[in-house]
Amino acid sequence: MVDTQPPELPRLATGIPGFDEIANGGLPRGRSSLIAGTAGSGKTVLAMQFLLAGMRWYEQNGVFVTFEETPDDLMLNVASFGWDLEQLVKDNRLAVVDATADPGEELWQTGAFDLSALMARIEAAVRSVGARRVILDAVGALFPQFTDANVVRRELHRILAGLRRLDVTTIVNMERTDEEGGVGRFGVEEFVADNVLVVRNRLENEKRRRTIEILKFRGATHQKGEYPFTIDAAEGVTVIPLSATELHQKSSAVRVSSGVAELDRMCGGGMYRDSIILVSGATGTGKTLMVTEYVKAAINAGERVILFGAEESREQLTRNAIAWGVDFEQAEKDGLLRIICRYPEVMGLEDHLIQMKRDIQAFKPHRVAIDSMSAYERVSTPKSFREFVIGLTSYIKLLETTGLFTNTTSMLVGGESITETHISTITDTIILLRYVELAGEMRRGLAVLKMRGTWHEKEIREYMIDGNGMHIKSAFRGVSGILSGMPTYSFSSEAERLERLFDRPRGGEP
Repeated sequence: MVDTQPPELPRLATGIPGFDEIANGGLPRGRSSLIAGTAGSGKTVLAMQFLLAGMRWYEQNGVFVTFEETPDDLMLNVASFGWDLEQLVKDNRLAVVDATADPGEELWQTGAFDLSALMARIEAAVRSVGARRVILDAVGALFPQFTDANVVRRELHRILAGLRRLDVTTIVNMERTDEEGGVGRFGVEEFVADNVLVVRNRLENEKRRRTIEILKFRGATHQKGEYPFTIDAAEGVTVIPLSATELHQKSSAVRVSSGVAELDRMCGGGMYRDSIILVSGATGTGKTLMVTEYVKAAINAGERVILFGAEESREQLTRNAIAWGVDFEQAEKDGLLRIICRYPEVMGLEDHLIQMKRDIQAFKPHRVAIDSMSAYERVSTPKSFREFVIGLTSYIKLLETTGLFTNTTSMLVGGESITETHISTITDTIILLRYVELAGEMRRGLAVLKMRGTWHEKEIREYMIDGNGMHIKSAFRGVSGILSGMPTYSFSSEAERLERLFDRPRGGEP
């Protein structure tokens, strides 16, 4: 059978983390791409990183044409990322073409305006360094004084056609006036370029969130929709291709201990090594204690574990662990534990995700714990929170690492939190911790709600907390509706009813 699928255009890897995944391999080689966005959306940084990645990773020199910032200002502004443009110019790897207007210069459209002289300068710069990548930054600064959109379209087409003849891959940056409006100011820019990318910088929940969308690739495939990205001093632009994440993680049959022997028995012998565990319960039910037991189990096994705290400081976590007989400070000195505490409000969720992945990559732990995941809801929308969880869980599973997240429910004796609703399908194991009201007394109950790929106990067991940690006792009998917070009682006899009301369940503490 003859394969009738048309051939794909050759791609040029951008070197921008995450972008090539949503672009199915990179930008179409030898073509022009328009990046349109409002002020502060990251257009110049994105384009400059494309240029520098070519020189750093692919031995492809570049030309940067600036229409708004002077070359001196440009070099100074990107120096915070560790990008030394001045040295690259000296090494004849980068050419910068200054197309900014002189201060006080007035430009008027008269007669047959064209950019032939500018094109000649760009072509000379390309040949002088043997460039394969070209950036036209803030090219829209040339055109505000022109009222005829046809002039803009003609001159842009002339420049881009000339660059295509030079067999270079070009990025054109142009400013938009509105996040949801037209792509370009004149309504023609997107039709001139072969490819169009839109970057946005929206305000959501009092936090700025940047996204990138590939609007079109002429003659080439790409991933659809918006993808979040972040900009920091360590790596510049990092695109987070969450919805492009593929389910290629491995699956392990190796079990690890939760740190509570009876809970391991309830789970059929322990947790799977590459599983994600969600511990959900109201405040005071012992979620942080379960994290401590989980960390203790890793330390006792000689495994490295990283603990991310979102609500308590390192000192608080260490003090509480000592009360349960676990020495976090000694474990840190031994290189088995790393505690990282950051309030969710200090940065956006995309930045938290990138930083967590860097921390995990640097420490290379066998286990990861986050206390608590629901704290990140405060600084996110439901969509961005779910994307954050997907990005983190997929990365942990890819490394075949065990992950344990805690989640705080708003109701003391039952109900489901927003966090639980969003991430319960992503997790492999869910452990519920609930308060149980019996005969005027508040007691605690534990249930393994689900555990993928293995048998687990279905009973709701009572547990106690003391100075030695968590102790799981026998199952509640004669009572139903515990998880919903509306218990009802059913006893076979009056004697059993009285025994259950005034005594603890068999096997419990007196």
